[in-house]
This record gives sequence, C-alpha cells and structure tokens, in this order.
Amino acid sequence: MFMTLDPITLTVIQSGLQQVCDEMDLSFSRAAFSPVIAEANDRSDGIYSAVDGSLIAQGSQGLPVFVGTMQYSTATLIEMIREGKAAAPKPGDIYIVNDPYLGGTHLMDVRFAMPVWRNGKIFCWLSNTGHWPDTGGAVPGGFSASATAVEQEGLRLPPVRLFKEGVLDPEIYGIICSNIRVADQRIGDVKAQAAALYVGQARLERLLDRYGDETVREAIGELRDRAAQQMRAYVGAIPPGVYRSTAYIDSDGVVNEPLEIRLAITADGERLSFDFAGSSPPCAGPMNSVLATTHSSVYLAMRHIFPDVPISAGAFEPLEIVRPEGTFLDAQYPRPVSGCAAEVSQRIAEAVFAALVEALPDRVTAAPAGSSGNFALGGEVPEEGRSYVMYQISGGGYGGWAGGDGISNGCSTIGISKAPPVEIMEQAFPVLYHRYALHEGSGGAGRHRGGFGLDYEVELLKGTARASFVMDHGRFGPQGALGGGDGGVNRVEVTHGGATVVPEHLSKAQDIPLAAGDRVRVRTPGGGGYGPPSERDPASVAEDVRLGRYTAAEALRLWPGALPD
Repeated sequence: MFMTLDPITLTVIQSGLQQVCDEMDLSFSRAAFSPVIAEANDRSDGIYSAVDGSLIAQGSQGLPVFVGTMQYSTATLIEMIREGKAAAPKPGDIYIVNDPYLGGTHLMDVRFAMPVWRNGKIFCWLSNTGHWPDTGGAVPGGFSASATAVEQEGLRLPPVRLFKEGVLDPEIYGIICSNIRVADQRIGDVKAQAAALYVGQARLERLLDRYGDETVREAIGELRDRAAQQMRAYVGAIPPGVYRSTAYIDSDGVVNEPLEIRLAITADGERLSFDFAGSSPPCAGPMNSVLATTHSSVYLAMRHIFPDVPISAGAFEPLEIVRPEGTFLDAQYPRPVSGCAAEVSQRIAEAVFAALVEALPDRVTAAPAGSSGNFALGGEVPEEGRSYVMYQISGGGYGGWAGGDGISNGCSTIGISKAPPVEIMEQAFPVLYHRYALHEGSGGAGRHRGGFGLDYEVELLKGTARASFVMDHGRFGPQGALGGGDGGVNRVEVTHGGATVVPEHLSKAQDIPLAAGDRVRVRTPGGGGYGPPSERDPASVAEDVRLGRYTAAEALRLWPGALPD
C-alpha cells in the first residue's frame, strides 16, 4: 500500500507514541509505593493492537524482557474475550492478570490491561507490568527456590476486571489482599499502575485528536513495516550458516545438577531461526520458563545486538523461534516458574550472544553477569507491631566487547532495573548495609576484560526474618568470547548465630532464618572477557592492579607476563 504520510508527520507520530509510553512509565514509578517499582523501575508500559495484541510501542524506560510477554498476554486476553472466557470490556475497565501460562513471566509480575475506545470501538490496548513485592505463596517475596508447583509460588490470577468503568472492584481487590503479605501497602501500587494507564489514555487521545484516527493507524502500520525491513536487512548481513552455543543454569533449586540450554541459530539471508532442541527437560524446581518468556528472551537479546531497530512487532517478524516442546523452556502448568523472567531469560540471551559473537564480533559482547540477584527478606518487628517484605535486586558486570572493557555493576540483561538506593532500603526496612562496593577481581580476563559485579553486605537490625534467594551463575561464571575467560561467579554467604554458611545450591535457597545481628553477603558475577588475554595492553593490567581491581597474583594468573618482574 502506498504511504500517504509525509516523513515529518510519520516521525512526529512515532515520537508521540513513544512519549505516551514514556509518560506511563514515569507516572507509574513516581506514584508507586514499593521501592522495587518506585526506585528500581521494575515495570514497563506499552501500546498494543486491538486486532491481535501485537506491539505498537513500548516505553524506553521499561524492562525489555516484557517486550514479548506483554504482547503475548494482551493477545491472549483479546482471544479470551472473543471466546467468552473473559468478560467483555466497557470504557474505563482495567483487567488484572499474572498467570504465567497466559503470556506472563513469574507471579510477581502483575499486568494491567485497558482498552482505549474511539467512536464506540476499541482503537488499541494499553498495558503495563509491575513487580509486586509479594503475591503470597510459601515464602515472602515469592522467590521460592524449592517450589515444585506454581501454587507454592503465590496467587495466580486469570484476566479479571479489577476496575469496572473506572471504579475499583472491592470484592476482587479483597480476594487479592486476603492472599498476599503486607496487603495494606498494595493499594498504592494498584492505584499507581491504574493511573499510569489513564495517563496514557489521555496522552494518546490528544495525539489521535490532533492527527486523526486513520492517520495514526496508517502510521502504526508503516512503522511496523519499517521495523521489519530494518531487522531483515541486519539479519541478511549475517553470513548464512548454523551457529551453535550452550549456556548453563547452576541448578533448578531442587535437584542440584546443571540445566543446559542448547541453541542452534540458522541464518539463511532472510530470517534467523532459533532452535532449542536438546535443552534439558522440564525441571522439578522454579527454573522453568514459560513460552512467552522464552520468546521475549530471544527478542531482547536481538535488541541488545541491534538497538537501533524501533520497538514494534515488526522487529520480530524476521525471527522464527521453534517451539521448544519437551524442554524446561516451554513450561506447562503446574511447573513452578519464579526464576523464569529474572534468571532463565538471561541464560537464553547469553546463549544467543555466545552463538552470534563469531558472526557479529563487532556487535556482540561476551556474556554479562546475567542474574537479577533476587534476594527477598520477609520479617516482623514485634516492638513496632509491623511486618514487611523487602526485595533486593542487584547489578553485575557486563562482558568485554570489541571496543573496550565491560561496564561494572550494570543493570541486568533483561532491563533497566537498578538496585534501590541503600538509604531508601534502610529507611523502609530494619536493615543496615555494611558494605556496598565492586566485586573486585570478578571481571573475566581477555583483550578487553569483563566489568565487575557488586559486593554488598546487609545486617538485620530488629526482630526476626526469613531470607530467600533465586539467583544464578554461582557454579558457572558468565562466558568469555573469542578466547576470553569466564567472569567471576556469584557468591552468597549467610552469617547466622556467628556461623557463616554457603547455601547448598550456591545462589538459591529459601526460608533461611535470621535474627537481629545476622548478616547476608552477596557478591554478584563479573562479565566475561573478550578476546585472548595475551592481547591485553600491559599498561591496562598494571592500572587495574594499581587501583586494587585485581591483586598482583590474580593479574599474573589471568594475564601471564603482563606485569614486570
């Protein structure tokens, strides 16, 4: 179809759609009560097609891992409404859903979806996702490292209308609050999440009023076609062939054996096909991935490699993902999935990077830390008559790349989420941080070394608590690339009653009892090294030693001969 829009109008509408999503992101964070949303930005907002739920635009400040899952869940919601399996919407209705098997991630990622009406018809859907600190389940925070069924992880919600014609349904909200911890604090997050959608609706209607519905609809179609064309051009530049890799997960939290992600990427000049055949079967513990998250993990990896392709469904058209049936990357009910979004997704992305780095050495990095460092602490302070759920995420080292060393303490592969400020955490919870520094020595050796992870130590000051961890890379460090060394592993230590222990599964454990004075120390992974260590500039090695990033002994072991005798 011939485009009737001039390039300037197309660009303005594209920027306008992006601005709608960005304003939703900012509104959500600024109004939310929970630090994981308000400070760590563990959330995302987007605009989706009324026909099939396909992605139109997503906020630049939202988590990339939701780029596929929110599209998938919106499409599922539309299909359920058509089939009569979900209530038909009215203006002002907002649906809530967190069911992983309906296009979600883990239960703590709660989605809201709202139709935008124009002239009595739905023009598009607005949707957002926020990480709630708790949705019930066996342990505070939902990260049950030993869960063997999804029911143990928390409350699972199918699509229901939490807001009906703009009014919060007290009965549905009451059911939710009766099944989660610290329920009185959720109203702030719920209202913030809904308000973000209403902000988005107002901004989008302003754009539609200015340019007209048909003009904006034409622009959306053109932008999708151009994103597909641009991604297809990048894919066409990859030399034809089959590129293989393997990535490992330490364990599933129940069976203390590694899980394998086997990936074969086929490039034929037109498309990239991703085949995970041969990966480990479904696992007993919570490191299974639902199909929507597996797809989204591939999409976000390609976004890292080709970041200038606009975010829309068109960018995914040249990417074909063979359904990984019979593996832990296609979890079916009732498999537990709390680790899918935060951990398994990053191993999938690591497999994509490892497979394509040889074909695209100037674009692909060595493996990043690849763990969100999920640490949940649920406790009580009897003297204050209160309970709490604290959720901590943390950064790690990025991999080295063709242009230099990796970033230290960067956010996770799956998003822009950052650790909440120490001052905020100490104000909100009865804890004291004794250490918050770089995990020195954790960067993998190479021509360009990996960045360093984070080293923090936190003490419980009052009452009692239970600690849970769902992390990874405790057994295997992030992969080096093109001859580079692996990054340093994740290290977790718990000091209870004067004795320091390491969890059996290294970076996964649940229900560890803590009393006042007990401490938790976490040292997150460093990034993998890029290129042969023998090619690193000796002056750079000496500078790292001078600054205390490595000891002289470590540097001599990693870069033999780089330091003067």
